[in-house]
Amino acid sequence: MSDPTTAAHDDCGCRDFTTTRRTALALGAGAVTAMVGDVLTHTVYGAQPRGNVLVVLSLRGGADGLSLVVPHAEKAYYDARPTTAIPKDRLLHTDSTFGLHPALAPLGPLWTKKRLAAAHAVGLPAPNRSHFEAMEVLEDADPGSDARIGWLNRFVGQLRGDSILEGVQVGSNVLPTSLVGPRPTVALESPSSISTPFAGSERGDAVARGLAQMYGDGRSRVHRAGREALELARLGGRYSEAAALPPQHSASYPGSALGTSLRRTAALIRAGVGVRAVAVDSGSWDHHQNLRGNINTRAGDLASSLAAFFTDLGPDWRRVTVVTLSEFGRRLPENGAAGVDHGYGSAVLVAGGGVRGGRYHSRWPTLRDGRLESGDLTVTTDYRHLLMEILQARFPGVDAHRVFPQAGYRRRLGVMR
Repeated sequence: MSDPTTAAHDDCGCRDFTTTRRTALALGAGAVTAMVGDVLTHTVYGAQPRGNVLVVLSLRGGADGLSLVVPHAEKAYYDARPTTAIPKDRLLHTDSTFGLHPALAPLGPLWTKKRLAAAHAVGLPAPNRSHFEAMEVLEDADPGSDARIGWLNRFVGQLRGDSILEGVQVGSNVLPTSLVGPRPTVALESPSSISTPFAGSERGDAVARGLAQMYGDGRSRVHRAGREALELARLGGRYSEAAALPPQHSASYPGSALGTSLRRTAALIRAGVGVRAVAVDSGSWDHHQNLRGNINTRAGDLASSLAAFFTDLGPDWRRVTVVTLSEFGRRLPENGAAGVDHGYGSAVLVAGGGVRGGRYHSRWPTLRDGRLESGDLTVTTDYRHLLMEILQARFPGVDAHRVFPQAGYRRRLGVMR
C-alpha cells in the first residue's frame, strides 16, 4: 500500500492538488508496507466495531446547489437561467419554495422516511472561488493556523479508539487534507491495497510471527510504526474478506467510481475493523458548460450510489451518517456555454442515522438583487456549524469546538435528532 506525497487531479479542466505527509515503513525487507502519520502515538490491538460512523462525501469541482435543491418559487432563478433552469413540474418532493432535482429520485425512499435532509445556503465563511484554495480552507477548517491538520484528523484524534482504520479515505490512495495530521490515517484505493506477501501460507505466517517478535516490545518510533503496520495488515485481511462478499440485501450499485467506493465503504463498515470516519470522493462536479447534462449525470450517480449504500448496510444504517460537501456553489446566472461558473453558497445533503429529514436553512437569503454575494447565493450557514451539529449528535464524547477551532457557534439548524 502506498502513501503519495503529492497528487494532481483535474476532474473537469480545473487543476487542483492535495499534498500529504508520508511515512512509509518497509518491514522485514519489504514484507509489509503501511502508511501512517508523521507522529505515531499509539499501539493498535483490537477494534471497536459497533460505534457510529461518519461518511464525508466530497463533491469535487463545486456542485451547483441551486440545481440539486431548486428554489422554484424564485422568479430570479428562472430569469437568470433561461436554458438551464429545471422546470417546476419536473421537481421532486416540492414545497412552497424548493424541490429536489429529478435525478435524485433513487433517494425518494430516504426522503419519505425522513432519513434525508437538505440544508441550503451553506458554505465557507468568506467567498473563495479557487478550487485548490477553497478545498484547503474547507478541509483544514482552522483558518490562520500554521499547522496543516485536517478537521477529520482532529475528529478521530479525540475518539481515543484503538484501530488504525478509524480514519480512512476509500477509493483513492491519496489522503485528502481533511485526514492529514498527527493521528495515523489510511488511504485505501481498494481492499487489495493492504496486503502481506505469502498471506495464507505457512511462509507468510512465519514472516508475520517474526515481524511481530522483531517489533513487539520496543518503544521507539520505528517499533511503534512496525506494530501499527502489522495490525493494519491484519485488519486489512478482514476488510478484504468482507469486500469479497456480494452487496447485502439485494443492493445494486452503479458501476461508477463513486458506486464502487461506497460499496467498499459498506464492506469496511461491515468488517468490524473499528472505522469511524470515512472520506469518499465524487469527481467532475464542475459545470462551466452543459449544466443540465452534467448535473443530471452527477446527481443520478450520487443518488443511485447512496441508495444502494444504505440498502447494503441493512440495520447498520442507523450507525452511519453521510454528509456531502463541496468547495463552493455556482453563480446564479448561466454563462454563454449553458453552464454556470464558480460561485459561493450551495446545498448540503445529510442522510442516515440520527437525521431529521426535510429542508433546512438558517435564513434563506433569496435570489433578489441586493441579496446576492457578487451574483452568487449568499451563505447564511457556515458549513462548520452544520458539521458541529452532526458531531454533537452522533459523537457526544467529541468536543466539536476543538475540531473546528475559531468557528464559534450559532443556533442549530435542527438537522439532527
